Amino acid sequence: MQIPKIIQGGMGISISDWYLAKTVSMTGQLGVISGTGLHITLIARLMDGDREGNVRRALDNFPFQEPVKKILDKYFVPYSGKRKTGYKRPQMWGIKPTNSINELTVIANFVEVFLAKENHKNAVGINFLEKIQLPTLASIYGAMLAGVNYIFMGAGIPMQIPAIIEKLSNHEDVNYKLDVTGSSKEDDFRINFEPGKIFPEIGEKIGNLCKPYFVPIISSVVLAKALLKRASGKIDGFVIENSTAGGHNAPPRSVSAEGKAVYGAKDEVDLQQIKEIGLPFWLAGDYYSHEKFLAAIEQGAAGVQVGTAFAFCKESGMDPEIRKSIIEKIKKDSIEIVTDFKASPTGFPFKVVQHSGSVTDKDVYNERCRICDIGLLRQAYKKEDGEVGFRCSAEPEDAFISKGGKAEELEGTVCLCNNLFATAGMPQIRKDGYTEPPVVTSGDALNSIKNNFLKGCNEYSASDVIDLILGKKTKSL
Repeated sequence: MQIPKIIQGGMGISISDWYLAKTVSMTGQLGVISGTGLHITLIARLMDGDREGNVRRALDNFPFQEPVKKILDKYFVPYSGKRKTGYKRPQMWGIKPTNSINELTVIANFVEVFLAKENHKNAVGINFLEKIQLPTLASIYGAMLAGVNYIFMGAGIPMQIPAIIEKLSNHEDVNYKLDVTGSSKEDDFRINFEPGKIFPEIGEKIGNLCKPYFVPIISSVVLAKALLKRASGKIDGFVIENSTAGGHNAPPRSVSAEGKAVYGAKDEVDLQQIKEIGLPFWLAGDYYSHEKFLAAIEQGAAGVQVGTAFAFCKESGMDPEIRKSIIEKIKKDSIEIVTDFKASPTGFPFKVVQHSGSVTDKDVYNERCRICDIGLLRQAYKKEDGEVGFRCSAEPEDAFISKGGKAEELEGTVCLCNNLFATAGMPQIRKDGYTEPPVVTSGDALNSIKNNFLKGCNEYSASDVIDLILGKKTKSL
């Protein structure tokens, strides 16, 4: 197993895009793509004109060109200036996906990994969320077709993934047992994925695929041991993420009277027990300095995973204007990060940067009409007729409640799907001209950027982050 010292976090949607991952991997560390919503990203890039031709070049390398032609015919729009209309939305994922949504998702993941690996031989990883289950099989297969080297998965307990990777390496049919609210022990709701049905020539055209290493992202010793005991196959290591990391966090053991997260000693991971497991592990959450990197190594870690510092470097996929605006606030020591229990429809705490113009601005939040047209974070539930339905606490109130949702679950939720795409520079424009606002997530290390990376400048590079963590003299500052 290749052991990187630094893993660049898989931040999504499209913050950790192919370009950032490639930049990091070419330094010899591990660049990681966010695998969340890549089928929507692919459509957006094609409808924005694919000005440099990167997407179409990757599509030319996909082994089956008939579905590629369908995608181009439907979504590619030659660049003609600033976009004034909305992106086309594909059908939402369901428990019985059509060939077209499977094709689109496989190809989108292939494209992102292909571009990240293009013109170098170093390893590249991809990060998925266990909470987003419906596209997982097609996404993993697409990434494997492009030769992804590592698969990371957090926000849940990914017991089923190792066996899925094994089978997909041989192009075998696979299925994924879904988490369905209201289901009983007797229920067995699964989504199926059949490579040979989606791509009939697969057996003739492509041999067995290389199996990527599988590294779950966890926050407890109990979960590490449970995965080793009950997972469907081999676990190759762990990322141990603490409560200071950005994005979704594990729920804390206690909450203050004001309803705020209180992370304490009970939430800390016993690294000695992790070390005794004998697998490589990386520490994540505030490991942004050379001193903290050395401390991690001293505790037995193979290295560190770093997200926030890369999220705000000049190579990240964040909209440049949003990145520059937040960096200005960092330089003025006026940035605030809140662990929000209500923002994410997943129910997991979610770290949110308080930023004007984003949905953390009360006026911006109240102006937005609720709509769910991407649906990655919808919750599966068992309907009265025994079938599976889907609801999202960020969708229109009447629709959510009619599906059995509770009114109190609606308060404060944001549409992370649409808002995070806006943060990556791909905001949806509605028919009435309304443009979806962003939401910015970050770890607690955001304030450290000023003294560690900016040092009086207005931007910094991914190489600067790597050099500082490894204790090398930075080149661009």
